[in-house]
Order: sequence, then C-alpha cells, then structure tokens
Amino acid sequence: MSAPSVLSFVQAEPILRGRDAGQKSVASSEDLGMTRCEVQIEPDGVRFPSGEFLSWDSLQAIANSPQGCFVIRDGAPRKVQMFSEQTDRHYSLMPTDLAPTMLVSGIPMHRVKGTDPYHDTLTKIKAARPVAGRVLDTATGLGYTAIEAAKTAEQVVTIELDPVVLELAAQNPWSQALFNNPQITQLIGDSSEKVAEFEDGAFSVILHDPPTLSLAGEMYSGECYRQLFRVLRKGGRLFHYIGDPNSSLGHRVTKGVARRLQEAGFARIVYRPDAFGLVAFKTT
Repeated sequence: MSAPSVLSFVQAEPILRGRDAGQKSVASSEDLGMTRCEVQIEPDGVRFPSGEFLSWDSLQAIANSPQGCFVIRDGAPRKVQMFSEQTDRHYSLMPTDLAPTMLVSGIPMHRVKGTDPYHDTLTKIKAARPVAGRVLDTATGLGYTAIEAAKTAEQVVTIELDPVVLELAAQNPWSQALFNNPQITQLIGDSSEKVAEFEDGAFSVILHDPPTLSLAGEMYSGECYRQLFRVLRKGGRLFHYIGDPNSSLGHRVTKGVARRLQEAGFARIVYRPDAFGLVAFKTT
C-alpha cells in the first residue's frame, strides 16, 4: 500500500494559481515537498500521480489553513493533529517551505524564523560533529535529529516520552526514515529514567534537544546532566539546544545550563550561537 498524500498550503497555492492561469498541469508535491511531481488539473479538481483526487473546494480549504498539514485519503483531507491524554498536550504538524515542524500546545519545536526545520537540524548536527559511533538522541520528536545522525553514526538510540508524538511522526513524510532505518533504535519513556538504565560511557555523542524549559524542566536539571555525563564516554561531546541566545530568556537559560553542566563534570563548554546551543566536552 502506497503512502497517503500529505499537503499543505505550500503545495495547494501553486496548484490553484495554475488552475486560474488555465494550465493543464502544474509541478507540485504530494509529500510536503520531499519529492516533486506533476499534477493534472481537471474541471472538478486536481489529480495526483498516486491517483488521489482532490476537489477544488477541498484544495482551497487547505490553502486557507497556513498552520496545518493534511493527509488525503479517498479525496478527503484530514488535518494532522492529535491530543495526548498522557501529557494533556495537543500536537500538530505545521508546514514550512521544506520539512514541517511539530506544534506542541501551539509552540513550534524547531526554528522557523529565517530557516526551516530541516536546515535547523543540519545546524545542530554540524555543531556536534563528528557524529560517529553510538549516539544518543534524548528527544525524538519528529525524528529529524535521529535521521540525520544515523547518516554517519553506527547506531542512534532515540527516546520519546509520548507515544502520540510517534503516531504523529508516522504521518509525516519527512519522518519515515525514523521507522525504517535499522540503525535507529526507538525507546519510549522519560529520558531522565531511560538514561539512568544505560551503562557508563555508552555513547560517543549525545544530542540533547529538549522542548522548552516550560514544557520539560526536568531535562535542564543538574541530575539530568549528571546522568548524561555518566553515559558519555571520555572524549565525547554533548550538544545541548537551548534557544535564541540573544533573547533575555535564552541568555539566562544558557548561563544556567552552562553552570549546571560544569557542575555535572563537563570541563569544557563551547557556545554555539549559530545553532542556538552549546557543546559540552567530557575530558576525564
């Protein structure tokens, strides 16, 4: 069974412009821009290479929803969104020009101003290079970090607190390698508890990209950092995403994070404002 079509206003608007211009076909995408395809413009709607057909009213509704991504099944668009009773949070996919981000109770989980989630992820990976050996990703989310890390690492272990997030990711075309790459091992649970189960020095690199402090304060705690220090091998590095270092909140959080990392044992801290984070090294 082929993957369903997933569209946002980014794909819908050019198709509508093509129709209005009298075109018979338009270059577009049915996987949120991962690949390109040619769609056929018909009197009653648009037909995709997969065979999926969407009426003009349905396509217009997608174009009118700049905050949403829509799975198309049997000609009916359904917004990609879910509610978790476990965390009491609402999750949804928000489109960008490339990979979508995830909104958690309305808060985007990636940088979208002046960049996009895909390039945001590449910036984080670059800050942590070389990403090799066994890698720990402490917050799966849509899986972009784990997917990129797996391109150079021997193994990536990634942890997600909420199973509903993975259900959402399964509907995102940009997340599919999370589920079919054998180099990626998924764990479900609280990162602070799961990390405590790993042996000393288990990882060469740790990618620590938690939600905001208001959503996941425990992932910014001294105890969390002590566990991360323990499971990191000597000579390893931890990349910690924090947020905009030029904002008043980001500046304060960065200072507190650096202090607690040093108290946990990390002797060398390198600030990476380009990646909105810092890199901490384990030298002993």
